[in-house]
Amino acid sequence: METADAVVVGGGPAGSTSARKLREAGLDVLVLDKAVFPRDKPCAGWVTPQVFEECRVDLEEYRLGGRTLQPITAFRTGLIGGRELETSWARPVSWGIRRCEFDTFLLERSGARLKTGTPLTSLARSREGASWIVNETIATPLVIGAGGHFCPVARSLNGGGMPEPVVAAQELELRMDARQSRVCAVVPEAPELWFCRDLRGYGWCFRKGEYLNVGLGREDRKGLPGHLNAFVEFLKAANRIPSDLRGDYKGHAYLLAPSSTRRVTGDGMLLVGDAAGLAWPESGEGIRTAVESALLAARVIAEARGDYGAARLEPYRQRLEERFGKRGRLRWARQLPEGLVFALAAVLMSSRAFTRRVLLERWFLRMGMAALEDPPAMVGPPPERIRHVFRTPRRGAGPRCRKGVCPMKNALRSALVTFGLCLAACLAAPSAAGAGGPLLEKEVDVPRATRIALDLKWEKCVLVDVETQNDPGDK
Repeated sequence: METADAVVVGGGPAGSTSARKLREAGLDVLVLDKAVFPRDKPCAGWVTPQVFEECRVDLEEYRLGGRTLQPITAFRTGLIGGRELETSWARPVSWGIRRCEFDTFLLERSGARLKTGTPLTSLARSREGASWIVNETIATPLVIGAGGHFCPVARSLNGGGMPEPVVAAQELELRMDARQSRVCAVVPEAPELWFCRDLRGYGWCFRKGEYLNVGLGREDRKGLPGHLNAFVEFLKAANRIPSDLRGDYKGHAYLLAPSSTRRVTGDGMLLVGDAAGLAWPESGEGIRTAVESALLAARVIAEARGDYGAARLEPYRQRLEERFGKRGRLRWARQLPEGLVFALAAVLMSSRAFTRRVLLERWFLRMGMAALEDPPAMVGPPPERIRHVFRTPRRGAGPRCRKGVCPMKNALRSALVTFGLCLAACLAAPSAAGAGGPLLEKEVDVPRATRIALDLKWEKCVLVDVETQNDPGDK
């Protein structure tokens, strides 16, 4: 039987990021996906700069090979059937990509073993209960569900038929011919967002070079086809898109993070991305949440050090809520009378300040939310534990000792503290058997970016590595 340290089900951004981080940690990772890459993926396809930073993708590197990378410096917004506002910036605030290219790029650079064109057909516990048996041929202690909203790992973890407030969307992405490109009024640098008057969804129109992406998503699945048809007719009547635009609209679904009640961890199992239900509630964007959930999951897996019981993976759920907000909450707009929602929508969408500062910069682009740090993953010895041994001053020998952990802001301060430690050791007066006070010991976890601030009036200070009983040196 084939074995792997981890099996990732799904090769999208969440799955490929999980695989990359675990490979960096030295794990043998296998990725399964029912599709053969490159594959079509229904998605408007814009990515914020933070995502490229979190994925460690260089923009020039990504452009190689003719991949689409459309800079976005403006957005046009409004209510469907109403007037529009244009909001612009002096630099690109997002980038347009095609998911068939973007997902393939991330997956191929993950370094994992790939089994594309291979769906998950069975998932069962081994007889001893220590591992999962995937498709009756692969044994692994850890399964990561990254297969989107309908991920089979999510169904296995949560059971079938669970009631969920799903957002449904349909979109079309096609390559325009020369005539269609000439008559298309959509500006590539300025995607258009048109909101439903009940604020329960919005449509978009996004041009990426020769490609045009048109779609609409709503929290009302049953009414989606009618709203989509009305939106497309509105765009044609306003001469925004070619009147002869034809194609098959593809659908997809996702859960908004605040309303999702899915379990995300179990014994030897966790969910990332849309499988966990993590889309931003205001925009429905899921690429960034997919990447960041994968980074958070990889950290928890590394900290578990091979013990993937539910209790050891539980911190992942807590970190998701710290990053994306508490889950299982209703959106405020659902609780307001419909007439009030219509009135609010008309006022807010005509406000330039609201559109720029709240709708776009805060909700859609998340400008105030810094990229999640992506340190190299490590699966190794526990965090450094250093024993601080010091002798309290004799009575009358000056102020009582003070201790604390102080983060160093630059290399100069670190060097000064290190010099202070050496000086204190060289000038230490009596030995441990001298006339000083009682010997005190304390163990604390010391992050790599911190040093110990010491009071040089202490009689004696010794730093000892608990593991080796040696001087930890520059630690």
